[in-house]
Amino acid sequence: MNCIPKLGLQSIATIFAMLLLSGCSTNNSYTFPKSETEGSSTGSSTSTSVHVITEELITSQKNERENEVEQELKQLLTTPIPYRIGSGDILSIVIWGHPELVGASNTATASILGDTHTKSGSDEAPAGFVIDHDGQIQYPFVGSIKMGGLTESEARDLLVSKINFYINRPNVTLRIQGYRSQRIYIDGEVKNPGLQQIDDIPMSLMEALNRAGGLLPTADQSQVTVTRGSAVYQINLSRIARRGIDPAHLMLISGDLIRVLSRDESKVFVTGEVVSPKSLSMHNGRLTLNEALGESGGINPLSGDARKVYVVRKSEKQSIVYQLDAKSTDALAIAESFELKPRDLVYVAPTGLTDWHRTISLLFPEALSTAVGAGRQP
Repeated sequence: MNCIPKLGLQSIATIFAMLLLSGCSTNNSYTFPKSETEGSSTGSSTSTSVHVITEELITSQKNERENEVEQELKQLLTTPIPYRIGSGDILSIVIWGHPELVGASNTATASILGDTHTKSGSDEAPAGFVIDHDGQIQYPFVGSIKMGGLTESEARDLLVSKINFYINRPNVTLRIQGYRSQRIYIDGEVKNPGLQQIDDIPMSLMEALNRAGGLLPTADQSQVTVTRGSAVYQINLSRIARRGIDPAHLMLISGDLIRVLSRDESKVFVTGEVVSPKSLSMHNGRLTLNEALGESGGINPLSGDARKVYVVRKSEKQSIVYQLDAKSTDALAIAESFELKPRDLVYVAPTGLTDWHRTISLLFPEALSTAVGAGRQP
């Protein structure tokens, strides 16, 4: 009520008319970021181009995703290889007909193997030779033998060739008794995270997940990472299953770190002129733009500009912005085909009239409602 005597209804009407024209102009020229077609190489380095969401863009992104999957899986889809002996492993070696050679190794390994490996009715630990840090063992008669890096069959053949000088046609049995040199680590949304030893059973991704007790209900099957040295591979179990790829063929090697992310780390945020702005969890890595808008109640019919639906996606170098004209005839099909990524921001811009109304409310609190009410009086 304090604004009316000072300005007068005629002055306020003049201001409303000016702002109305400004609002109409704003409605036509409003842009979230700079348009891709309007951008200039001489413009600001902080400007972000807008990519209009079309069928061609969706097809291009689908091909890019498939190529990324191919590159990711290429390093992990390998043929299982036999276990190779390494430092810390324990070998059981038996030369049939020569029990004295078996007994020669018991003293060296009794303290390592412990009572759980003793035979029934005997205090002796079973034969075992520990591979030292150089990959070698000490064997009677032949001395040091390098076993590191060999398979069981290769190690047996090597021992036979060495012992053959002392024992005629030796009958040798060699097997790995303790697997301790190779391991992988698993963390995140699994039942039993921690260290897992690699043994004679090839360690695939599914084998590792099963040994860890399986995925928890909070796990995101699309967000499984395998860290190998400085390389990080993103594995989407749901997507590769849809492509007919068996996850059991994704082989791991010693030192790999597997992490299963939580669904809470794969949020999509919907804001702006929607009925219910909120954060949404993805459904095992899949959420379309149409689903995100639908779960948020849709575009606000009173304030939202359906021609300006934006998806802001953060990349390594800069943000990428996509725009959908939801008033177009094929908008529903396009929105249903456009797949969102974790941490995407969906923003619906306001109409020009909504911007104008909010500007008036900020400049002249209560003036708009007062003027409208006064105009209705006879």
